[in-house]
Amino acid sequence: MQPTLMRGRVLIIAGSDSGGGAGIQADIKTVTALGGYAATAVTAVTVQNTKGVTGIHAIPPGTISAQILSVLQDIGADTIKTGMLASVVVIEAVMSALAHTHTIPLIVDPVMVAKGGASLLDTDAVAALKRLVLPRATLITPNLPEAEALTGHTIATPQAMREAVKHLLDLGPGAVLLKGGHLPGDDIIDIYAGPEGTQEWHA
Repeated sequence: MQPTLMRGRVLIIAGSDSGGGAGIQADIKTVTALGGYAATAVTAVTVQNTKGVTGIHAIPPGTISAQILSVLQDIGADTIKTGMLASVVVIEAVMSALAHTHTIPLIVDPVMVAKGGASLLDTDAVAALKRLVLPRATLITPNLPEAEALTGHTIATPQAMREAVKHLLDLGPGAVLLKGGHLPGDDIIDIYAGPEGTQEWHA
């Protein structure tokens, strides 16, 4: 039997979801299922299950930075993926730790609100996300509520999604995958826009 080829090292910088359905646990499962190696830097520990989030414990920014640097200096990374960054100080610590990683693709999931409605990003951190993180991102993957927070516009139609993608590209990321699961009606649409052009998926 041939050994399984490891497809790449992914450093995941995100919050922990005790229910396992989102956050760093879901990312680890996804990377592993796709044949990659998942390393992590935990930004927060949440108390949550399928019913919602009942508690959030922030990890000290210095500890977050130390996790990132420890992985990069030893294991390394072929891709870096961020999830829950929670606050301005966390965003600043993460981007400082990633200061010398410009050749490594950065995938940004701008996590802001849990499925049950709990806030996962401080209000004043949205500006820091736009200023420090998005211009460094190779790809951002917002859902509609996150895209609304980033653009300041309501997104309730496919055409509004197309306009939002253009606005999001103007914030500096290399590419955008706007996820339309929150769109009203039965026609669910995801839109990708990047250097290769634009593509839509309908379901």
